Amino acid sequence: MSQKAMPHDTLRLSALDQTPVAEGTTAAAALRNSIDLAILAESLGYDRYWVAEHHGSPMIAGPSPEVLISAIASVTSRMRVGSGGVMLPHYSALKVAENFSVLAGLFPDRIDLGLGRAAGTDPETSFALQRDRRQRSPDDFPQQLEELLGYLYDTLPRDHPFQRLAPMLPGVPERPEPWLLGSSHQSAMWAAELGLPYAFADFINPAGAEIARLYREQFAPSAELAAPHVMVAVSAIAAETSDEAERLASSMRMAITMLRAGSSIAIPTVERALAFLERYPKPKMMPVGRRAVVGDPHGVRSGLEAVAKEYGADEVMVVTITHDHEARRRSYELIAEAFELSAAAGAVQSGASIS
Repeated sequence: MSQKAMPHDTLRLSALDQTPVAEGTTAAAALRNSIDLAILAESLGYDRYWVAEHHGSPMIAGPSPEVLISAIASVTSRMRVGSGGVMLPHYSALKVAENFSVLAGLFPDRIDLGLGRAAGTDPETSFALQRDRRQRSPDDFPQQLEELLGYLYDTLPRDHPFQRLAPMLPGVPERPEPWLLGSSHQSAMWAAELGLPYAFADFINPAGAEIARLYREQFAPSAELAAPHVMVAVSAIAAETSDEAERLASSMRMAITMLRAGSSIAIPTVERALAFLERYPKPKMMPVGRRAVVGDPHGVRSGLEAVAKEYGADEVMVVTITHDHEARRRSYELIAEAFELSAAAGAVQSGASIS
């Protein structure tokens, strides 16, 4: 039995760009592709465009989301642009607050600050990112997060040694919208306790419906957010036919299979990926712990709506990885058409008042 479709106006769609590096091209080309895709996403009616943070990887060219956010926000005008996310353990809370305050000041009401605890790389690269290498940095993410929020909202206690710095953020009174990213129970509990919106990485852990439910149940309203807000990030590829979508997905499946085996590679060509996957008993199955919605536009819409319903989410963030950039562009186009995003965006704009 097919999943009953949600009305398109109840589900918002956004894009998560991991800046994939295609085999035979360069990381610099991948960065330019991200800007090109962001311009397209805005024209199609996507609500947000987030860029990821990864270090030392031949597969992903995104070690500096704040720099890429600035470039993307400069060539777009409506979409919210943000990080998916900044890996906070690598940085001082003050420096992250300053970076995103600058962005918020330059692009008011458009900047999201998605925050994560993961390293976004291997242990050696993570250690190389440290300024002080006499020992590994402590695992003090909750304290970092509270300090960062204290800067952004100027809520540090009066006796806090850095309290005077919060009003000095350069973008004040503008500020980014903070989100907590996660794929575990712990992240859900932190987001609920702090009253933050929560973005769950289903493309990493597809068993997150219970975790999203925990977040909603334990959510404590904050001054910034009165009710829980769940967004789910889902791997998806759409093409004109399901067979073509499955063919395109082979590149992602090979890359992730190799990553799980401890070898990170650039996104392979479809031909190379198909040959590789033929040597596996179930060539169309993703490795354990991954889910992808792959098919024609109608099938992908139904699949994304089903995931959103499972999570109780009112927003889905689509992450698409293909070897060919044009295929990735086309996938986002087809998904937007299936959800009638342009029509929905047009209706919102026509209803807006002009001051």
